[in-house]
Amino acid sequence: MEELAEVSGISRPTLSKYFNNPDSVRASTRLRIEKALAQYDYRPNVYAMNQNRERTRNIGVVVPYLADPFFTEIGRVLELACIEAGYSPILLSSPGSTTLENETLVARRALKPAGVRRAPGGRISDRKAIDSFAREVPLVLFDSNLEGAGEAFVGANTFHNVDLMVEYLCRSGQPPCLFEMRTPSNPNANKRRQAYLESMARHGHEAHVFQADGDGWDFEEIGSSEGGRMLADKLFPTRTILCSNDRLAIGMLSAAYSLGLKVGHGDGCDLRIAGHDDHPFARFTCPPLTTIAQDYAAIASRAVETLFGIIESDQRPAARTETLYDGRLVMRGSA
Repeated sequence: MEELAEVSGISRPTLSKYFNNPDSVRASTRLRIEKALAQYDYRPNVYAMNQNRERTRNIGVVVPYLADPFFTEIGRVLELACIEAGYSPILLSSPGSTTLENETLVARRALKPAGVRRAPGGRISDRKAIDSFAREVPLVLFDSNLEGAGEAFVGANTFHNVDLMVEYLCRSGQPPCLFEMRTPSNPNANKRRQAYLESMARHGHEAHVFQADGDGWDFEEIGSSEGGRMLADKLFPTRTILCSNDRLAIGMLSAAYSLGLKVGHGDGCDLRIAGHDDHPFARFTCPPLTTIAQDYAAIASRAVETLFGIIESDQRPAARTETLYDGRLVMRGSA
């Protein structure tokens, strides 16, 4: 900046003022600075600048697994919202590892973020490390909740969503069995199981939960191999299968095809398969997957508004808030 001041004839304090807020200098001065920036191809090092700021314009966005299209989509929405608000988003993932999840917290601290939005890894999360981080940096959780952690949680209304699906499946055909992983990677699966059990009881039907062996995020492979094994062994007592998430359901659809089973709702169909999340590929499976669509836009917008409200007020809220959004039933050919 000193070199730019020397060659441009603009004082260093004026340049510093401009880089902190371009509107804080006179219009004529701003034009001179912008001309000098173009002439000398100068770009400030925002990370170095942040070391001298009490509050930066960095926002961390942390998800458990970037290869999952659900997190890719919601991460994209959050990223765009940050940019539109004048913040610099930094997107990281912590794929199934407590160590990696903790390292993302260390990396976020080094960049002095104004705040962080994260989807916790659930059972792999180090609660002590997250609470320690949240004492220093405003933290808003989304997708999966850690009770009491951070300033706020924004996510889907799991019990409403699962009940919506169960009610539809029960009245349109045989009541559903639940297919899930024995050790789910996403903590939302545990809430979905509980919601299924409660909903089946309300509708007067016996619940049947089938758990697939397997760990990690290879849901399609687990759905295909374990789901295929259960289908081949004819373990499901009804012709309707509700999968804990769409990726398991996609694997189950593949297994059904390999076994020569026709999936759908109507005469000549062997079984119905439904999921949850409205995975970006769900409408393109064969047949297209019946599912519950989460309101990505509302969840992302609320998470952004909540975090920016804390940052701009420079004051932590007196109490933690939780905001839940109802999902929408999407009826397609698979059920």
